[in-house]
Amino acid sequence: MKIPAQGTAQAARAGDADPARLVAAGRRALGTEIRGLIALESRIDEAFAKACALCLGCAGRIVVTGMGKSGHIGGKIAATLASTGSPAFFLHPAEASHGDIGMITRDDVVLALSNSGETPEILALLTPIARLGVPVIALTGNAASTLARAAAVHLDVSVTEEACPLNLAPTASTTATLAMGDALAVALLEARGFTAEDFARSHPGGSLGRRLLLRVEDVMRRGDEVPRVTADTSMAEGLLEMSRKGLGMTVIVDAAGRPAGVYTDGDLRRSLDRRVDIHSARMGEVMTHPCKSVASQALAVEAVRLMEQHRITALPVVDTGGVLVGALNVHDLLRQGVM
Repeated sequence: MKIPAQGTAQAARAGDADPARLVAAGRRALGTEIRGLIALESRIDEAFAKACALCLGCAGRIVVTGMGKSGHIGGKIAATLASTGSPAFFLHPAEASHGDIGMITRDDVVLALSNSGETPEILALLTPIARLGVPVIALTGNAASTLARAAAVHLDVSVTEEACPLNLAPTASTTATLAMGDALAVALLEARGFTAEDFARSHPGGSLGRRLLLRVEDVMRRGDEVPRVTADTSMAEGLLEMSRKGLGMTVIVDAAGRPAGVYTDGDLRRSLDRRVDIHSARMGEVMTHPCKSVASQALAVEAVRLMEQHRITALPVVDTGGVLVGALNVHDLLRQGVM
């Protein structure tokens, strides 16, 4: 008798799949995980507060460890802790038994993840960790387990059932563990007074980092790139300056170098509508004044806010004394990913 190939059998089962049954299965999985998370809320208690205190008092780092699916969750928890002001890293428990346990110092705290609380690779670390005098915070689904009993603090992440219909694949239990890790990270974040700028410093390559760290002086054009004329410059020469510098405007400065006004592409259209003679008119006669400007030390997002609020596309940049030191337009901000 010919036995069908495994791939053929799988393809046949996929072809028989009923969309309604697939949707129902997905919703059942989510419902199971949601119920697990709801039950977890009541376990944010004195033990949770003690775990937070251990982490806050840690002079070293929070060492997160877990095997298998718990290891994947542990990696994410360590990354979240590290990016929110609690120095942390993930330690693979199997590698730890072969030398990597040397990464743990006496100033650290260990956050150990194991749904059963009996993972051999985790239990093998308990004795050397105890010799260092390092406290262990255990996240398990079994309060009577070896890991839970050996830990300084046990956080209960048990679930009544997995989302897997066989009640085997770690699904609801890993979601609960991840959520407890997030709760721990957020509580520590608030206790440390961690700010949006602190977060941005941990994410300098991301859009938030650019928005919260990048300043106008980092984006603006300087020196000869800045279009500037005086009030008695002819309108024709002012237009040439605009064209040469390519910002869609020129700044009219006074004798001290402070912006007295601006002349933009929009002003040019209005001048032409009024049939202004570009050869005889002076920039002081046609400029828009007073004009908006932004400080060089301001965050780049402040320039974005000003442009959006006043519906303009370019801004003069001034120093603390109000002297023109640069200029920028919407394209400069777009290139830097600020907007």
